[in-house]
Amino acid sequence: MFRYLPFLLVLALWIYAFIDCLNTPEEQVRGLPKVVWVIIILLFGEVLVGPIAWLVAGKHRGPAPNGSTPSEWHRNHRTAFVAPDDNPEFLRSLKEENKKDEALLKEWEADLRRREEELRRRERGEGPAAD
Repeated sequence: MFRYLPFLLVLALWIYAFIDCLNTPEEQVRGLPKVVWVIIILLFGEVLVGPIAWLVAGKHRGPAPNGSTPSEWHRNHRTAFVAPDDNPEFLRSLKEENKKDEALLKEWEADLRRREEELRRRERGEGPAAD
């Protein structure tokens, strides 16, 4: 059991650094672009160089440059979720799809009636047999 502990600790640190890097706003990343930090963490995660480098030098620790904490930054930059039944644009799109479906259904019904009538005529021998 304890022989797996170092592996699990390395894996936990690697996952923590990776998620922390992805969730960090671009303004708080130091030294390199965020994409480069993600690549460093992924490539050098097994030897702990990437995750430790990120935790030591990659992220500006403390208040954000604009004065807000990271949680405030995420709260301010979150898009508001609107339930589908409260979203007028979504409801409008459903009505438009419903109208299209109804028109298609009417076309199919008319085609079916035409084919049935054609079959009845053929059975009575009234019209030319069309394929």
